[in-house]
Amino acid sequence: MVLNVLKVFGLSALSFFIGVLLTPLLTHYLYKYKLWRKDARTHAPDGAATPIFHELHKDRETKVPRMGGILIWFVPLLITLFFWGFAEFDGPLAEKLNFLSRSQTWLPLFTLVAAALVGLLDDIKQVIGKGHYIAGGMRFSRRLALVILIALVGAWWFYIKLEVSHVFIPFIGEIELGFLFPLFFVLVMLATFSGSVIDGLDGLAGGVMASIFAAYSGIAFFQNQIDLAAFSAVVAGAIAAFLWFNIPPARFYMGETGIMGLTTSLTVVAFLTDAVAVLPIIALPLVLDAGSVVLQLLSKRFFGKKIFLVAPLHHHFEAKGWPAYKVTMRAWVLSVVAAIVGMVVTLLGK
Repeated sequence: MVLNVLKVFGLSALSFFIGVLLTPLLTHYLYKYKLWRKDARTHAPDGAATPIFHELHKDRETKVPRMGGILIWFVPLLITLFFWGFAEFDGPLAEKLNFLSRSQTWLPLFTLVAAALVGLLDDIKQVIGKGHYIAGGMRFSRRLALVILIALVGAWWFYIKLEVSHVFIPFIGEIELGFLFPLFFVLVMLATFSGSVIDGLDGLAGGVMASIFAAYSGIAFFQNQIDLAAFSAVVAGAIAAFLWFNIPPARFYMGETGIMGLTTSLTVVAFLTDAVAVLPIIALPLVLDAGSVVLQLLSKRFFGKKIFLVAPLHHHFEAKGWPAYKVTMRAWVLSVVAAIVGMVVTLLGK
């Protein structure tokens, strides 16, 4: 028990400190090569002009580099490979610290890195001003297709390799989905990926995602899935290191390389802990932001008017006059409360 606690918390702390130490090197190159947008966004994904958003963010978008999210996936990958290699040549302690396992961490690590690399390509296209998407970068349809491909790999792994075909509903029990499970997995990953819109203010996405991964680390720990708990804690530690430099005024932005990796791997972690039913609770800020975008688009499409001043929701509050730091910190509070509620529901609902 003590060794498990030290493994989870110790590796998380190590992830944080390595991330903090690597950040000056990363930011040196991000600023040296001016890896930020060359033009501020002026249009929404549906093609409509966004004068309010443009006015709020026109200066920062073209002065702060993207791709800070490299830290979020590179540090966990580095730590995972180091302790896996260390375990091959050392004794029982090294083996204990190794958290790379087929049943618990192969798939979340794969999705984290694979989706992050897709996001990195998108970020590169954005900063060099190439791409066909209205907001810059890779076409949305192409990004969506790649996320679906990653989701299909995950669905195959669960359904064929791990022989999982059910979801657990707290206080109710297991619901057998059978051959519909792969489709359900893909839909959940797409829904979680839609929460990527939360990456819009200094510190917002980092604080929210750190709470979410910390919550799932706790759930995995109480389920005795120690390797998965360690992986989630290492990711949370890397996010905390990123957040150290992303709080207002941000030194860099997460970019697609960070948020795509996090949302896709979060889906896998939720399924591995059999806690996907509480994902909308634990990830409540993502649900609210993604939901506000959907409602805004539907309202404009069918009624010809907007519900929010700007979507997603965090920009609406910003447009109403809330300082950006107030929006961010209130989202952090909501995220922590939602994460705690989700953990309690999961653990008591077994």
